[in-house]
Parts: sequence; C-alpha cells; structure tokens
Amino acid sequence: MNRRREISRISRRKLLGGAAIGAGALLSGCDQLSSNASFRGLLSKGEDANFTVQRSLASRNALAAEFGEDKISDIFPANGTRYPSLPAYAKIAERGFAGWPLFIDGLVDNPQNLTLEQVRAMPAQTQITRHDCVEGWSAIGKWTGVRLSHLLNIAKLQKSARYLVFHCADTLGGIPYYESIDLIDAFHPQTIIAWNLNDEPLPIGNGAPLRLRVERQLGYKHAKYLVRIEAVDSLTGIYGGKGGYWEDVADYEWYGGI
Repeated sequence: MNRRREISRISRRKLLGGAAIGAGALLSGCDQLSSNASFRGLLSKGEDANFTVQRSLASRNALAAEFGEDKISDIFPANGTRYPSLPAYAKIAERGFAGWPLFIDGLVDNPQNLTLEQVRAMPAQTQITRHDCVEGWSAIGKWTGVRLSHLLNIAKLQKSARYLVFHCADTLGGIPYYESIDLIDAFHPQTIIAWNLNDEPLPIGNGAPLRLRVERQLGYKHAKYLVRIEAVDSLTGIYGGKGGYWEDVADYEWYGGI
C-alpha cells in the first residue's frame, strides 16, 4: 500500500519529469486490520507505553537480531503495493530504474538531488534480519544498502531537525504514502536505504528501486519506492499530522517498535 503527496518544493511533475519516478509505499499495508475499530484502539492505547519502554530500556544502538544465510526465507512476501500504478513508473522500470531520484532536503544545509546510480555507489552494508508485519507474518531477508546516517552526514542536518519524513512515489485511494522516524532511529547502525534483497536488485513488489529498512520497527514503517527524505522539526501539518499514512488513516501507532 502506498500513498504519495505533493509537498513543499518537489511536485509530482518534478518527480515524473526527466524519466524520474514511480511509486511509493511501504511493505506492510495491512488493509484488513485498518477498518477494525478494536484493533485501532488497541494500537493507539499501547503507543505511549511502547515508545517509553523502548526508549528507556534499550540502548540507542541496540541491534536487531541478525541471522545466517541458512535462515533466509524461501519467499519474502510483497505486501502493500505490488506494482505502482503511475505510467512513468513502468517506463523507468523498463530501463532498470536508471535515473531514479532521491532528494534529501528540508532542515539540511546541503540538500541532495541524487540518482539511483549515485546512491548505489556509496559505501554499502549488508544485514540479514527478520521483517515483522502487523498482520502477523514474518520473513527473514538479506538487505544491502547505504546507511541512512551516511546520507544525513552528507546533507548536514540542521540543529532544529527532529524527524525524517520519507516520501514515496505512489498514492493509495488518492492519499499520499509516507512514513517518519526520529533521529535516534535515523542514526541507528542498522537503518539503511536498501537497493538489494537477497543479493538481487529489489523486486518491484518489495519496493524497487529504493526502500527504507528501520530494523527495530514493524513492517509498515519501512517505506518503499522512496523518492524523498525530508528533515523537519515537527510532524504537525505534514499530510494528516500523525507521522505516517497508516497512522493518519487507521490510528496505527507512530512508534512501531519491536
């Protein structure tokens, strides 16, 4: 599932122009649960306690479990959007996503307008981790990408920045898909912008060509089809104001820590 919006200075036309773009989403849509009022209430009530416990008991750099290659799942499900609907996405996919953009802006001193090729040329790390979906399934995959902290160090966050907003290229029901995290998770050593899954370029269903991996949070936080990272001082006023598509439309908790 995914949603995308035209915000600030980057318009849909800009993203689509010059063979740029496609769709955005994240890997844990979970539509069936979104309409369940009891489930939504449960998520809402547990959010503050979950966030407080996670932040007070866990080290900022506590690592998610990593696994050997023999534990990699035979199938890594493609949840949410399987293939973005924008015609420009199909065109750029046919070219192997050459020229796909990644913008880094907002509260930064050195805004970035990167291509997929530039991102893939950056120092990479690989990790084999378990993806936990709020729907109840899990899968273990091998992810390769650049540390988000590396990108942020290049962009040079301003002191007022508190959150990162991840803008995707697609919409769901006309609503933009997006997600956000705080700077603790942004600088976590396992938080990466991934381009490979199991030693192959990301499949389209799993978010090609770029997606977020924030390993200590549930799957719906892992934005797919990533085109923009925006540094902000507040989530208020961005889309629905709760920090993510599912948070806005279905009261999912903003901090999906595991």
